[in-house]
Parts: sequence; structure tokens; C-alpha cells
Amino acid sequence: MIKFYKFHGAGNDFILVDNRSGRTFSKEWIAKICHRRFGIGADGFITLSESTLTESSFSMQYYNSDGNLASLCGNGSRCITAFAHHLGISDQCTRFEAFDGIHTARIIEQNSATEWEIEIEMRLNGPVQTYEDGYFLDTGSPHFVQFVKNIEEIDVYERGKRLRHDSRFPNGCNVNFVEIRNSGIFVRTYERGVEDETLSCGTGVTASAIVYAKKQTFHNGEIEVPVATRGGDFSIRFTYRDDYFSKLKLIGPVTLAFYGEIQS
Repeated sequence: MIKFYKFHGAGNDFILVDNRSGRTFSKEWIAKICHRRFGIGADGFITLSESTLTESSFSMQYYNSDGNLASLCGNGSRCITAFAHHLGISDQCTRFEAFDGIHTARIIEQNSATEWEIEIEMRLNGPVQTYEDGYFLDTGSPHFVQFVKNIEEIDVYERGKRLRHDSRFPNGCNVNFVEIRNSGIFVRTYERGVEDETLSCGTGVTASAIVYAKKQTFHNGEIEVPVATRGGDFSIRFTYRDDYFSKLKLIGPVTLAFYGEIQS
């Protein structure tokens, strides 16, 4: 039997396993337990392992719900921060190894035994590419950002699927539809690997906030962008100077929904 924990970050849900013993999991097994009818159900599967790096408390491996090893997951990173603290292997602040290197995370507040507010350091890898119909950038995972009106009427599944497989993105991408609201944005995301809309996406809201800042031509300085999603609210903070983004922070809620055991 394998003990698992079910966490979610603003509705983006994951199955987490303490894998410091170093066992392996097949693609088929991961896809089965992530299935919402035949398994536990989740947007992704995450293992916590020993890190080989002295500056890292642990290593994170993230798999999409189709069982494939994937790139960085922002909400999953915030969930594993709470998980590591729950296991007693990290403090309020921690550094861990992920797909794209070392990340710093911080528990801002613990609201209850199962609810946290968590901040993770993000990064923008490379330039923001501009197209007639949107923007492409990499925030640990590749994202296409498109601004829309009447976002609730958008068919995220059909429209997102087309853009996710667009020939401009040979490796595929996640797709974010963004509507500007008051001083912030509302985001809906189609995630590759899940191949459907998720209630929120950490790397996606980060990418959307970056593009929003470019469109709004903010003045240099410390910027905070409020982001709403169907699953909950986030805050993206960063330093913006001469079209350069640094000190990127993704801040939002994390909840431990339940835990249990499943047959291996």
C-alpha cells in the first residue's frame, strides 16, 4: 500500500507521495490514480524525493495526469512546500529542486492545520514572443497568453486545444485566456497533459501577469498584479525595470483535502 496526500492550490489538485525510499511509478499507474472515475482523481501526480544538492531540502518530480513526466508546476510547487512542512522536513522557508532548478518557497501564513498561504519564487525563461493573436513565454512551462472579452463565454476546451497544438509551438503549450478587470486580471487555462481546462494554473497566472504588465506599460518598480481564477485568487509580485522582470513571486492558497492509502 502507498500512503498519498491530496492537496490543491486554488482548485488545481494533486496527489502527493513521500518517495524518499526511491521507488518507481509507471506511467500507466500514475494515469490510473489521476483518473477522476477510476482513481483518486487529480490534475497531476507529485513525488517528494531526496535531493542530491546540498542547498536543497528535497527534490520534486511532477507528472501530468496522463502519466508523463512534466516541467515545472507552480501550484504543485506550492503544494509540495506545504507537504514538506507537514512531514517535518522543512521550515517556514525552504529551497527545493524542481524541473528547472532550485526554487525558494515560503509559508506566509498557516490558517489552519490544513490551509496555508504560500509564496514561491518563479522565473521567466527567455523573452516574451509577440504574435498577432497573443504572446508566448516560458515561466517554467511554456504558455500562450491571449486577451479576450466576455471570458465566461469562451469555449476554453475547444479553443485551447487548437492553440495547444498550433504549429508555432512544436512541443505544445498551455493556453491562457485573460480578461482585464479593474486593477487586475481573470484567467482561464487549458493545460497540456491534462488536456482540459483546470480551475487554476500557477505558471499560467504568472505568465498572464507578466504579459499584462507589458501591455499596461507599467512604470519601473515593484509591481503586484491581482489574479482571479475559477479556483481562487492569486497575487503575482515582481520587479519591473526597463522591460526586465525579476524577483517573481507567485502567492496563493494551498489546502490539504484528504489523505489515505492506495494499492500499488
